[in-house]
Amino acid sequence: MDTRELFARIARLPVSAEGLATNMLAGNFRSVFRGQGMEFEEARHYQWGDDAKSIDWNASTRLGTPFVKVYREERELSVMLLLDTSASMHGGITRPWGGVSGGDGASRDLSPYEQALVAAALIAFSAERSGQRTGAFLFDRETDRVFPPRKGRGNVLAFVSAALRYHKPRPVTRPRNLPPEAQGSNVLAAVTAAGRLLKRRSMVVLVSDFLSIGWEQELGKLSRRHDVIAVRVYNPRESDLPDIGLLSAADPETGVRISAPTGSASFREAWALWQSDRADLWRKTCRRAGAAPLELPVTADAAAVLTRFFGNRQGRG
Repeated sequence: MDTRELFARIARLPVSAEGLATNMLAGNFRSVFRGQGMEFEEARHYQWGDDAKSIDWNASTRLGTPFVKVYREERELSVMLLLDTSASMHGGITRPWGGVSGGDGASRDLSPYEQALVAAALIAFSAERSGQRTGAFLFDRETDRVFPPRKGRGNVLAFVSAALRYHKPRPVTRPRNLPPEAQGSNVLAAVTAAGRLLKRRSMVVLVSDFLSIGWEQELGKLSRRHDVIAVRVYNPRESDLPDIGLLSAADPETGVRISAPTGSASFREAWALWQSDRADLWRKTCRRAGAAPLELPVTADAAAVLTRFFGNRQGRG
């Protein structure tokens, strides 16, 4: 898909945002946000029936009588999007043979980055429609652009405009002697930066292919303070390699080339099992860190997947 087509698709998203906004952010946040989602308002005398967990022990000790903390619900919460712009987001191992073609011979699949941008923009428009503050990080090895949370469509459009500039993958220019952990996208740095920027409880949506290492512990720290949703964008066709003989493919992050014997049934089975195990490990890692995992195939309708996800979360509130 060229950039003009992608922009046209994104330009239609505000129409789809209303339904998602209803499920995601409208009304009472407590059905979406874990924990209190509250701001301290005052301390008052303890009354029969008050939760003992709300007792303000410092005030009670100082004044010699029990006091409880009273909170008011935060109805304005920020939505922070962390969007991975790295080279691997622009195509995977299926790209060498062009994906699966439609009737006109053109590939029907979006790239992971295109799908990620559509999903991120849809969430941003939905938050804006509900009157929430919206911000974003664009990151690869470093955090390239930061949009602090603000209200209004102008901030959303600035984010989308900047993200569109990363639509086409950039050539790999990293030194060859970098260790593997210093190559590819740096999810750890993005999560750490978001934790430092956000002072109030927020919804953080991390959209990536998660071809990165070392982010698990920091994601757990972020999840303890914020409601974190991890969105893994992937191409399901990469789990089902076709039998095309010896396949030569390049790592989009490092440029390293490999050869895969796709003519071997045992290799294809092992490859599919590895992809399945990797996805399962990612889901377990996210849940262990306290983040809600959401898998978004490039072949899916992003609006439908997101609406169903947030609708289910409200039902569990």
